[in-house]
Amino acid sequence: MDGLSAVQARIAEIQGLFQPATTAATSSDWASAAATAGLTGTSSAGDSGTTAATASEDAVVGEATKYIGVPYMWGGTDPTKGLDCSGFTQLVYRNLGVDLPRTSSQQATSGSPVASIADAHPGDLVFFDHDKSRPGVDHVGIYVGDGKMIAAPKTGDSVKIQDVGHPTVIRRVLPATTAAGGAGAQLAGVPYADLFTQAGNRYGVDPSVLAAVASQESGFNAGAVSPAGAQGLMQFMPATAQSLGVNPLDPSSAVDGAARYLSSLSQRFGSTDLALAAYNAGPGAVSRYGGIPPYAETQTYVSAVTRKAEAYA
Repeated sequence: MDGLSAVQARIAEIQGLFQPATTAATSSDWASAAATAGLTGTSSAGDSGTTAATASEDAVVGEATKYIGVPYMWGGTDPTKGLDCSGFTQLVYRNLGVDLPRTSSQQATSGSPVASIADAHPGDLVFFDHDKSRPGVDHVGIYVGDGKMIAAPKTGDSVKIQDVGHPTVIRRVLPATTAAGGAGAQLAGVPYADLFTQAGNRYGVDPSVLAAVASQESGFNAGAVSPAGAQGLMQFMPATAQSLGVNPLDPSSAVDGAARYLSSLSQRFGSTDLALAAYNAGPGAVSRYGGIPPYAETQTYVSAVTRKAEAYA
């Protein structure tokens, strides 16, 4: 049985458990049905209390299908009551021993970027910007392959499989299975690779992005000073460095500060591209234009950093 067939079989099994439940069912009816289906929202654990599941592509899809039919509830994190989109993805990964932030915009900074849906694997997180009145991610689902995802869509709906469409951001959060896939191996031969890897892992920023920023900003020159006064490996302006408590001419401090800054920008704006735009042009410009500002320098910067990060990865 292929992956999608297994998902469809699981749907039928769960739907059977909930029949003849309807939208008129009470919360106690739902809780009872959820308990029957084993939807407790907790990890499978042995007597020691440690998580028994192992994160893998198949495991993520299998875990996600357990919650098909759970009602959408804004702010929901308990499947016996209801789940919102990021509560659903957080729960699935937590049950497999992988911690994700709470909101979709925060989750969009986790793991490593995936270039396109053609490159996506089952278990990857797919993010969307449905609210055009403000920039940034506002919805997330779990890709299951064959152009489909599992997600908690909206009020009045329930966790279900649907077409993935055109995600704004795709992230791979599963741990690397081999040393060859680790960030240190990705950055082999890159100056300050250990600093990028350590800081990236510490703050949830892709080390390849940190390395690409350093390459674009200073050419990996820790003593660089720009005509405008930006300093060091990550080219902090003195005021920004002071606000972050960073010594811009100390590589370790500079990389740590850049990772913290990019993490906060990613959480604020919901995507790596917008965080890079804010790093270059300032957060105010991104907010003012509702996206990457129409500055040739900033647009070139985001494109160049993205290409370099992909090359390092």
